[in-house]
Amino acid sequence: MPQLAAFPKAFMQQLCKDGTMKLQEWVDLAEPLGLDGLEYYSGMLELIDPKKWAAARKQVETAGMVIPMLCCSPDFSQPDPDMRKQEIEKEKNWIRMSAELGAKYCRVLSGQQRPELSQEAGLKIIVENIEACLPEAEKCGVTLILENHYKDDFWKYPEFAQKMDVFCELVSRLQHPFFGVNYDPSNAFLAGDDPLELLDRVKDRVVTMHASDRYLLSGTLEDLRNEEGGALGYAKRLAHGEIGKGLNDYDAIFSTLKGEGFDNWISIEDGVDGMDQLARSVTFLKRKIAQYWPVNA
Repeated sequence: MPQLAAFPKAFMQQLCKDGTMKLQEWVDLAEPLGLDGLEYYSGMLELIDPKKWAAARKQVETAGMVIPMLCCSPDFSQPDPDMRKQEIEKEKNWIRMSAELGAKYCRVLSGQQRPELSQEAGLKIIVENIEACLPEAEKCGVTLILENHYKDDFWKYPEFAQKMDVFCELVSRLQHPFFGVNYDPSNAFLAGDDPLELLDRVKDRVVTMHASDRYLLSGTLEDLRNEEGGALGYAKRLAHGEIGKGLNDYDAIFSTLKGEGFDNWISIEDGVDGMDQLARSVTFLKRKIAQYWPVNA
């Protein structure tokens, strides 16, 4: 049966920028939800000092949970080779952080969709950069997970491999036992793609999942796909919402994952409208997990 974690989506500014929230506060808020784990982010202020990694792990484990995944945002599409080397070293450090935190999965991204970078040139350097990190991942026993991503909270441009065809091409070029996909159905909407079509194309590579939901603020999905201005404009029509109440078809998603033999971590990206919203999303996902992965089946 898949295990359920949560990501502090609503508290990124407080945990990563202004320091007005401590990790222990997030653990205390999440503990009553009955989760198996908490996904952490590499930019959390309390994780800057490696000496504090063990204490951060202990906080979560004392609350009866684990840290299964570390969310990281390497910018591998940097045009400057020296800058790319810096991003590789950052990711290697985050891989080591993952291992110290007890996480078996560490996210990688393609980088920002810089206007001057062609698709083929971008794919080439991104593959090289991720491959440069894989020996460290294998050494640490950590699997790198590439997410079909929209945009890091602190980036200027959207994801280089945001669109389904580019993402699938990137995944196809990376064949390694310590590499897989972190599937996020909601991000497919932000790319103007069908999340179920994307899942069908990468289902054999999915090792973890981000669970979230989106709803339209205005217009239709067709408007979203046809909107001029590209990916930068998509988010204006879509907002995060309670899981099970938005555009995603979780019956179809879980049916596909179950059929593929998926039995791993699902991490919730929700709660932007409060902990009550996150609690309702947890309840919905627990019910769906029990439906598709029954204990006594």
